[in-house]
Amino acid sequence: MEQTLRITNVLADPTRYYIYQYIVNNHQDVSVQQIADSFKIHPNVARLHLSKLEDVDMLTSDARKTGKGGRPSRLYRLSDKVIQLHFPYRDYQLLSRIAIKTMMTLGEQGKKALYETGKVFGEELINQQLSLSSTSIDDLTFDEKVSMLKNAATIAGFSPEIQASEEENNILFRIFNCPFKEVTNVESSTICAMHNSFLKGMFEALFDNVKIVELGNMMENCVTCSYQASVLA
Repeated sequence: MEQTLRITNVLADPTRYYIYQYIVNNHQDVSVQQIADSFKIHPNVARLHLSKLEDVDMLTSDARKTGKGGRPSRLYRLSDKVIQLHFPYRDYQLLSRIAIKTMMTLGEQGKKALYETGKVFGEELINQQLSLSSTSIDDLTFDEKVSMLKNAATIAGFSPEIQASEEENNILFRIFNCPFKEVTNVESSTICAMHNSFLKGMFEALFDNVKIVELGNMMENCVTCSYQASVLA
């Protein structure tokens, strides 16, 4: 409860809240000066806000040399610790681990069911976006489908970054946040495979014929989970 009160107190400051959102969306380390410039505040004020966020484990930092001489610069990034606020307390991660362990007791049949269910949920996420659009999926342009894909991935908490080329029919899809990260210690390869099925469901709900290749995985010490999607004719 004490930690919950500390977090809510820190985020009660609007500037501090928006600084945290800025770092979430920035996908890379930030310096005190960068925050000061972006929010038009004095570096000492920026440093105070960043320190407050670090005090409650929402950020972490280290000092690095810039190669320009002088003192090392302190860079801040998102902490790997999970911040959850529940009133009263809930432990959905435990529920997830119990459910996954139960599926694994069913062997290959359980894994298959997990992957198929993951794909269905990916499809449903896109279908929810489609229901908000007055345009039929057949009338959507390539760019509109990519935009819808990004919106759905953002809602799912992936913090996505997408680079798409209609001429080459390629989509580079990068995920900076894995919402399943905290349960990967149960069956990491199985969770990642389910996540891939989830993404496959999203892509196939938008594109008739698509091939997805994994390029990088956070569980293998990559910065992001990255995928190359080729939309086939």
